[in-house]
Amino acid sequence: MGRAITLVESRHPKRQEQAQVLLHKLLPHAGNAHRVGITGVPGVGKSTFIESLGTTLTARGSKVAVLAVDPTSSRTGGSILGDKTRMAALAADENAFIRPSPSSGTLGGVARATRETMVVLEAAGYDVVLVETVGVGQSETTVAEMVDFFLVLMLPGAGDELQGIKKGILELADMVAVNKADGDNRRRAAMAQREYKTALHILTPASPNWSPPVQTCAGLTGKGLPELWTQIEEHRRILTETGERAQKRQGQQVRWMWAMLENRLLGGLRSEPTVRQALPGIEAEVAKGLLTPSRAVETVLSLWRQTL
Repeated sequence: MGRAITLVESRHPKRQEQAQVLLHKLLPHAGNAHRVGITGVPGVGKSTFIESLGTTLTARGSKVAVLAVDPTSSRTGGSILGDKTRMAALAADENAFIRPSPSSGTLGGVARATRETMVVLEAAGYDVVLVETVGVGQSETTVAEMVDFFLVLMLPGAGDELQGIKKGILELADMVAVNKADGDNRRRAAMAQREYKTALHILTPASPNWSPPVQTCAGLTGKGLPELWTQIEEHRRILTETGERAQKRQGQQVRWMWAMLENRLLGGLRSEPTVRQALPGIEAEVAKGLLTPSRAVETVLSLWRQTL
């Protein structure tokens, strides 16, 4: 399975072609897993939370896969890929599979092939797929477009709980969970819970059939996780019965197609010899203010059209 995912993640044209053949065969066996996206600011305890939730689910008989996307350095191009170290207990669980993947600079810090990797995992029999984001940039929006349930983790007692929170994140959330709600943090977590509930009441829910709850939990001790997962299962039941889950999946497939099309077109444009040769000069003129960005775009497209 690891080799199959490596094939899917490959950028080599021949490997990509082989990956599409494999995915076409696997697709009929995928799609039944519960896909849950998990985001939160760095330091909120995502890895500890996911490990605790994952072990809770495997103890119940589920097979859990974790796609943990690591940020790629814009300077070196490298990633640490240390999620297996941070989730040692879950990594050793025979009913769990952790795949750290570099974001490779893609929008939102989500690996280019995350969607296709989910197909491989689901075809292999994993019934829960947890997608952890790097918690920065547009990762929340990107992950929300590929999962069934979007969970936002928040910290208690981090000052004004609503200060600096992007409205867009709360609008995407199917649930807000205040993590680290144990020990001395319990009172602060309860206060944060009340404030987030108030904030969510003002916003229009992402689904007409679901009002996002606000839970408190502690990833370190596992407190509140069974109740949290019960809410996630209830969300799936409601959206399945109303037909919204099937519609959501269909819409995601179409958006996936367009995202891949845009990616392929841009890649083809950049790799075309005539365009590739002209780009350094065009970029230099734009940088010096000798050419407007819009005129530069028209120039590049004109060169590309001549090659078609």
